[in-house]
Amino acid sequence: MKRMAEVKRKTKETEINIKLDINGTGNHEITSGIPFFDHMLSLFAVHGFFDVSIFAKGDIEVDFHHTVEDVGLVLGDAFHKALGDRKGIKRYGHAVVPMDDALTSVTVDLSNRPFLVYNIPGITRSSGGSFDIHIAKEFFRAFATRSGMNLHINVFYGENDHHVVESIFKAFGRALDQATSFDERITNVRSTKGSL
Repeated sequence: MKRMAEVKRKTKETEINIKLDINGTGNHEITSGIPFFDHMLSLFAVHGFFDVSIFAKGDIEVDFHHTVEDVGLVLGDAFHKALGDRKGIKRYGHAVVPMDDALTSVTVDLSNRPFLVYNIPGITRSSGGSFDIHIAKEFFRAFATRSGMNLHINVFYGENDHHVVESIFKAFGRALDQATSFDERITNVRSTKGSL
């Protein structure tokens, strides 16, 4: 079963084109103009086994916020479209990933009931040049909203900001891979209501 999507979005602030294959191997081509963000998206693709191409142009001379958030919106739209009716998928996914000093848990429910819980330790510094890691929250909020995902991100601890964010994106990829995987025992959607 093919689970692919292409989504484009153009505003006065950003222009984004994303191609997604959920049934991939982790191949990726990512250009957002924000190298640290590109690195995080690459980790997400590799650890989730998602084939993805992301081309984004935005007003990064003003701020990274618009580009990061809008990539989350479009990537969320792509997953929503590629998942279709969500029949047969496990729906839930969970991963705990260490990255040196950091440890993160990510839990996903593809319930069509968007919600974000985002608990990280008190981080005040930037990581990856001028990338403010607090902007990552806007990416995950946008992704969760547009994909119809209940997303819980909990960082247990971490001293290095780069490691914290890296553990988040790796765990997110792994949890989403699990949630989008099929289980032959599930013939409809995994819900007592009969629909998501």
